[in-house]
Amino acid sequence: MDDEIYIKQPLTSHKIIEVLDKYPKLRKITCPPSLYKRVPERYLEALSKLGVEVEPVKKIGRPRKYGEKEIEKVSLMFKQGYTPQEISDNLNIPLKTVYYLNKTPLKQGRKPKYQIETERKVKSCHQKGISAKEISDKLDIPLRSVYSLLKRRYSNGHSE
Repeated sequence: MDDEIYIKQPLTSHKIIEVLDKYPKLRKITCPPSLYKRVPERYLEALSKLGVEVEPVKKIGRPRKYGEKEIEKVSLMFKQGYTPQEISDNLNIPLKTVYYLNKTPLKQGRKPKYQIETERKVKSCHQKGISAKEISDKLDIPLRSVYSLLKRRYSNGHSE
């Protein structure tokens, strides 16, 4: 039952003694390759004499949900001109995963409707004590947008 264990901590003499005490029937220790490289040769020889093999193993983590087959499909569909959203819908894969599988960066979100200059005008008027309704009328912007621009400018830490 406890003849094989996986260790993520460095194999020091104290750790080896602790592991052997805890698992008397131990026959194999697996660890990440980076850790295996740092285990002194004399520790490996001593464990070998005790009948315990130490072996590096790659990627113990969570198995991948999508394999080479899906990666090839996503890549092919991109080459055929499909949009990431269409690929996501057709293959039933989340949109972020489509970007990840194709190794493309996520696209920037929606561009703001109003330019920075308009935001500055709204803020300037507001600082002069002009009401949001008057700003709306003056700049021909919906009242709701005026409030949104004021909130965005102040919440982003922009105080020009």
